[in-house]
Amino acid sequence: VQLQASGGGLVQSGSSLRLSCKVSRFTMDYYAIGWFRQAPGEEREGVSCIASSDGSTEYADTVKGRFTISRDKSKLTVYLQMHSLKPEDTAVYYCAAASSVRTFCPLTTMVIDYWGEGTQVTVSS
Repeated sequence: VQLQASGGGLVQSGSSLRLSCKVSRFTMDYYAIGWFRQAPGEEREGVSCIASSDGSTEYADTVKGRFTISRDKSKLTVYLQMHSLKPEDTAVYYCAAASSVRTFCPLTTMVIDYWGEGTQVTVSS
């Protein structure tokens, strides 16, 4: 299962950023993908997820209306478009995979089968 996140960076409050998660074909077809984040001293939390079967999406309340998850099956990539970024969005962002047999759309760490390496997002005020 391949999960490779990229796209993080240092941006100002109110800016936009797009994260990418490169996956394998097998992952795209059989795993739901979630984006998680972990700020220093905090627990890892679910941000958004996309179901493998029909592309349904879910979002944490803290990012609804600002973040959009999407996928491009031809590029084997899942995206997290982030708008109106706030300093409290600062964290290491991870993409993760959960078997679609057990999980429709993973927003909790408990159901994750595989984690990718994180990418740092820093939002300055």
